[in-house]
Amino acid sequence: MPIKIDDRLPARESLENENIFVMTESRAKCQDIRPLKIVILNLMPTKIDTETQLLRLLGNSPLQVDIELLQTATHKSTHTDENHMLKFYNTFDNIKDNKYDGMIITGAPVELMEFEEVDYWEELCQIFEWSKTHVYSTFHICWGAQAALYYHYSIPKYKLPEKMFGVFEHKPLDLYHPLLRGFDEKYFVPHSRHTEIRLSDISLCKDLQVISYSDKAGVHIVSDLDCRNFYVTGHSEYDADTLANEYFRDLKKGLDIKLPYNYFPDDDPGKKPIITWRNVGSLMFSNWLNYFVYQRTPYDINSI
Repeated sequence: MPIKIDDRLPARESLENENIFVMTESRAKCQDIRPLKIVILNLMPTKIDTETQLLRLLGNSPLQVDIELLQTATHKSTHTDENHMLKFYNTFDNIKDNKYDGMIITGAPVELMEFEEVDYWEELCQIFEWSKTHVYSTFHICWGAQAALYYHYSIPKYKLPEKMFGVFEHKPLDLYHPLLRGFDEKYFVPHSRHTEIRLSDISLCKDLQVISYSDKAGVHIVSDLDCRNFYVTGHSEYDADTLANEYFRDLKKGLDIKLPYNYFPDDDPGKKPIITWRNVGSLMFSNWLNYFVYQRTPYDINSI
């Protein structure tokens, strides 16, 4: 699916070098079709990396996807150049009257804080509530998934004894679920988090279904029964070196960080990691766009 992005976005060059089908805004205006409108609420500090990772997985299909980037107004990014934020990001007040086929809400490095202690929590709750009537399908990632499950269903998160850090084996619990179409009976997904949601809590909620699980990493994908909202605890969008960068960063800070599980060849941090999760990430995002956005959202987007 060609993704329509601003001609000046830094991710453009990286994606084109990877042979990802990117359509600039100037070219897209020449096509007489209605693109899927996807808004990405990017809560990660390394925003350009996250943009590139997500846009990579939203690319390469016959449909046009119109991407908008969203930031919170109540938290100023300190890790991304202010000019980049001003050029490419909207705030909620600018887009709250719009309707969208899909939305992605990323993770954020605030998981050890109580939800209510996060400085943009009130604004995020407004966005969660707004998404019920202005977005057809929402895809939540990592802390974004935990926060949404807490807001919508009062499902808590729990601090882990040690960081869930590495690449873990998973299994589909419902091979007939369209989001998992094409998945193998076991597959690998990176995780990087200090907290978890528990199967026992989710099983008490009649409106939710766990469709993917890991014996080591726990709950992976949760779907509501209408298949309009998905909550994903892992990071299939990660680059090959994302966990390595986190590991060496924490080592440099003198933090007590263990080697990422099942990540470096022979557990040797001097060796280059090998991606074992790219196909799963591509399948999951393309299945979401195809089965739960493109084939279900109304042609008249204002009727969402």
